[in-house]
Amino acid sequence: MPRHFKGDQAFDSESLYGTETEMPYSGTRSFMRRRLTRDLSGIDYAIMGIPFDLSVSGRPGARFGPEAIRRASSQLSWGDVWPWGFDPFDRLAVADTGDVSYRRGQPQDMLAKAHDQALAILKTGARLLTFGGDHSVTYPLLKAHAAIHGPLGIIQFDAHRDTAVSEHLDHGTFLHHAVKDGFVDPARSIQIGIRTHYTQDDAMTVLYRPWLRNRSATDLAAEIRRVIGGKPAYLSFDIDCFDPAFAPGTGTPVVDGLHPHEAIDCIRALALPNIVGMDVVEVSPPHDPAETTALLAASVALEHLCAMASLKPPRS
Repeated sequence: MPRHFKGDQAFDSESLYGTETEMPYSGTRSFMRRRLTRDLSGIDYAIMGIPFDLSVSGRPGARFGPEAIRRASSQLSWGDVWPWGFDPFDRLAVADTGDVSYRRGQPQDMLAKAHDQALAILKTGARLLTFGGDHSVTYPLLKAHAAIHGPLGIIQFDAHRDTAVSEHLDHGTFLHHAVKDGFVDPARSIQIGIRTHYTQDDAMTVLYRPWLRNRSATDLAAEIRRVIGGKPAYLSFDIDCFDPAFAPGTGTPVVDGLHPHEAIDCIRALALPNIVGMDVVEVSPPHDPAETTALLAASVALEHLCAMASLKPPRS
């Protein structure tokens, strides 16, 4: 194709690395303008979406979350990221592999296909950054990661514990099932920002909202490190951990939530090689009129990639 026809980085980039500046209102909205491909050769991180919201207990709409996060990320794709001072894509090869496809009205189909697609990616040696979808999508992701790494610690930013006891799998019970099925080790798991009532009868460390008020992000990161130790851990970020003043676009908003700096500063401090995967879930665009929730979700994901990129030296 003639050079003057080029300029859409998701299709035209000649390398998996680097960032080519595009206007945020044009081009294909892959996450952070990364190449759209199912070829995982040489990939450090694969982006995957799971557009599913059939298990919500509140407002629907999270099926549109992956698309919204990708679209919002075009506002962030300018190269060097503040305050890191580098472009994470100069150090990490990241590709957007698209969404999990499933038959409407068939949640079991989603669970099976999300697991199979995640496991196939992980078997190549790439890591996964996944966008939901409601929080039930984390269950097949935990299952796939546990197949590679063994039982995982979980770092969960959330307003809800999602450990309700039920024979049914949904966005409020997925962690109960993941623990029962051996994918998550509760003794190496920590939940941050919780502000709903649960009867705690498990070994997880739960940091309710008041714990965070008089402590710094450094204190929080140190507590996370203490709990998960040096073994494999999975980071699951439910956008409703934020106060709905900052993230109104979610299905089950709860007031008195985290402010952006409380979570983002902690994510920046978690440059840990044993964080083997991440998801960002519960973004519901129909309830996000100014797209601030999607932008916050994209920013959280970008900060995690920057933290992991900081572990690698710049390419020569």
